[in-house]
Amino acid sequence: MFASVGDYVTVNILGFGLHPDIAVVDHRVMRQDVEPIIFKREKMAVKNDPGTISAEAQRVLQDAITLKRRLGVVVEGEEDLLVLPLMAMMPTSSVIVYGQPREGMVVVTLTEERREWARNFMTMMEEK
Repeated sequence: MFASVGDYVTVNILGFGLHPDIAVVDHRVMRQDVEPIIFKREKMAVKNDPGTISAEAQRVLQDAITLKRRLGVVVEGEEDLLVLPLMAMMPTSSVIVYGQPREGMVVVTLTEERREWARNFMTMMEEK
C-alpha cells in the first residue's frame, strides 16, 4: 500500500501522476489554510484535534487498510500524527510519505520493526 499525509506532500505526489491508496489532508500547510484538494475518489471527513490521534480517525484508516479502499481522508483539526496509526496498521513493505516542515518529504518503507515502534509509541501517548 501507499499513503501520503499532508496537503503539500499529497499535492506534489498527485502532480507527479502518483496515486496513493490513502491520502490524509487537513487543508492547511504550516498552519496556514490552503486550497482544498479535490479528490477523484471516495473521501471521508474525520475529526482529529491538534496533537492527538482520534479513535474516529483510527477507525477510518483501519477500514481503508483492511478493505483496501482508495480513500481521501479530510481531517478537521490536524493530520500530522496520523502517520503513526498508518505505520502501525499498514502491511509490511507499504510506503508512507509525509512532510517534514522546512526540510522536505520523508519516505518510510514499513518494516516489522518500524510498525512495532509506531505501536509502542502510540501506547505511550496519554489517553484523553
